Amino acid sequence: MNSKCQRVELNDGHFIPVLGFGTALPLEVPKSRIKELTKIAIEVGFRHFDSASVYKTEDYVGEVIRSKIADGTVRREDVFYTTKVWCNCLRPELVRSSLEQSLKKVQLAYVNLYLMHYPVALKPGEDEYPVDEHGKLIFDTVDLLATWEAMERCKEAGLTKSIGVSNFNRRQLETILNKPGLKYKPVCNQVECHPYLNQMKLLDFCKSNDIVLVAYGVLGTQRYTGWVDQNSPVLLDEPVLCSMAKKYNQTPALIALRYQLQRGVVALNSTLNEKRVKENTKVFEFQLSSEDMKVLDGLNRNLRYVNTPMFAGHPNYPFSDEY
Repeated sequence: MNSKCQRVELNDGHFIPVLGFGTALPLEVPKSRIKELTKIAIEVGFRHFDSASVYKTEDYVGEVIRSKIADGTVRREDVFYTTKVWCNCLRPELVRSSLEQSLKKVQLAYVNLYLMHYPVALKPGEDEYPVDEHGKLIFDTVDLLATWEAMERCKEAGLTKSIGVSNFNRRQLETILNKPGLKYKPVCNQVECHPYLNQMKLLDFCKSNDIVLVAYGVLGTQRYTGWVDQNSPVLLDEPVLCSMAKKYNQTPALIALRYQLQRGVVALNSTLNEKRVKENTKVFEFQLSSEDMKVLDGLNRNLRYVNTPMFAGHPNYPFSDEY
């Protein structure tokens, strides 16, 4: 991959590679598995790595990145690393310490992007999913604008180059954009996005406010048990994707990835298949016609694979609005 032409500029002047590698793993997969996948990803040209404190893979990913810096494969400035503050650390006084813990795990001096993982606050403490005696999540009441101010201070302290949000809807983005005394706009909003959930309205809103839409689940997710309805349709089995894959002599996954890049969306790719890690870098070797892009637009069915029903009782539940 030629990294020079595969980045887009963020609204704070930094650049993000348009193809990223996701480092979350299904529960049944050992966390150490991410080491080999990250190593291969760097070797085949990936420079954008998306992680989060809740993924429990940061120490492994950091180990590989540092080893590849040490052996001269990459420089730190070539690598774009994202982490996220989890829902039990959204109180302003916890935001910086959460980032510092991630930095300690990954053993880097700074991250490139720090995101609010969800606009839903949970009770602070050691437990990432605090529950009451009935097994219900214990929510917290937090002013997300105060959380955002704490994110801004992390940027000013040099702990992160850029700050953004994840899983925010239009209304929640507007709340931050309209904040009195706003110092830094979110550079991005990371959301689930694929041909079955093309997020057209949210994408248009983000573009109009110079916010990059970063897509996860672009291949229909890894269908995590407990998070994804196992009866939902498999995106990569979609006949239209399979037909286009034959037409362009590519895989259905590459068609789904290319679709996002041509819409101006940054696409995060996750796979446990080492062969596909390399295969997915071929996304830059072809282009979809405008007619085929319209056909792919028509696949939208507002199907959300990751709808986090356990957050549904929270007033900030992000998926209750249309977009």
